[in-house]
Amino acid sequence: MTVILLRHGVSTSNIGRTLAGRTPGVELTERGAEQAAAVADRLATLPIEHIASSPLLRCQRTVAPLAEKLGLEPEHDERLIEVDYGEWTGRPLAELLTEPLWKVVQGHASGAVFPGGEGLAQVQQRAVAAIRDIERRLAGEAGRDVLWVACAHGDIIKAILADALGLHLDSFQRIAVEPASISVVRYGTMGPSVWKFNDTGADLSALAVTAAPVPGGEVPTAPGADNGNAGHRDSP
Repeated sequence: MTVILLRHGVSTSNIGRTLAGRTPGVELTERGAEQAAAVADRLATLPIEHIASSPLLRCQRTVAPLAEKLGLEPEHDERLIEVDYGEWTGRPLAELLTEPLWKVVQGHASGAVFPGGEGLAQVQQRAVAAIRDIERRLAGEAGRDVLWVACAHGDIIKAILADALGLHLDSFQRIAVEPASISVVRYGTMGPSVWKFNDTGADLSALAVTAAPVPGGEVPTAPGADNGNAGHRDSP
């Protein structure tokens, strides 16, 4: 089973340099909408059979063009929702930099619990469980490998990738996940393998091939057009 982890496009919170969290109504910017359209063009050529998404508006807007092209109805999964940052929600990032907890989030994420919100260890547990549960369901329904998309948020995707890479959660900030980027994890009988991460432009035709990668983890690629990702962040 192969999942394409898609981060939402640039949002109004990204350019405002605030921590959006679960604030309702956070929209994509004009650039974010362009990114969503570009991602749809890139992914629509692949045999994608399912789309799961965080229920937050910026993720819904990001997957809408792809869902329309593929004729799929996105499944909104609460376990893919953004971190509950509690009292940090909506605050400027520059202000949060002065908080003692910021250093904990960066260097000891497994011990970080946001005031009035979630702990990052809890976040990783629910996010990975969502991916694994959907994988099992799709495999059971299809009886074969399925290529699918999960659209979520920066910290959610980094937590999933850390698990797939066998990294301790304390190292998850070493992973970059830009707006509108894709990361690809293939789950097999011997465990997960990460085929791509933070990809904003390479050709994706290799994902349509179900054969195992060659020794060393190499994946066939071809030059592709970059989608012009702006690289803003909305999470610590």
